[in-house]
Amino acid sequence: QVQLQESGPGLVKPSQTLSLTCTVSGDHITHDLYYWNWIRRPPGKGLEWVGAISGSGSIYYSPSLKSRTSISRDTSKNQFTLDVTSVTPEDTAVYYCARGPCCGYSEANDYDYWGQGTQVTVSS
Repeated sequence: QVQLQESGPGLVKPSQTLSLTCTVSGDHITHDLYYWNWIRRPPGKGLEWVGAISGSGSIYYSPSLKSRTSISRDTSKNQFTLDVTSVTPEDTAVYYCARGPCCGYSEANDYDYWGQGTQVTVSS
C-alpha cells in the first residue's frame, strides 16, 4: 500500500518561506513510472497544481508559481520537499502531495495516491 504524508509548519508569516516535506512509503520516489506532485487547495477554490518531480529527478513547476517555488528530494529518506518563497496570504491553502502523472492535472482522480493534506496559513 502506497502512503504519502505531508509535514511542515501550519503557520507562516508573510514574506517568509513555506517549507513542506512529503514522506513516501510503499513505493520509491525514484520509480520512473510516476511523478510526485504538490497540489494545493486555497479556501473556497479548486485544486491547483504546484509542481512535480519525476522518478529520474526532473522537476516541473506551475508557470504561475515558478519564480517562487522549489522542489527537491532526498532519495535516502524517500522524501520530496516543496519550498515557496515570499509567501502572501494568497498562498494559504491545504497542501497535498500525490502520486500520478505530470503536469498541471487538477482533478482528484488524476492521481492514484494522496497524502491527507496539511493546512498552511500565511498570516502575521
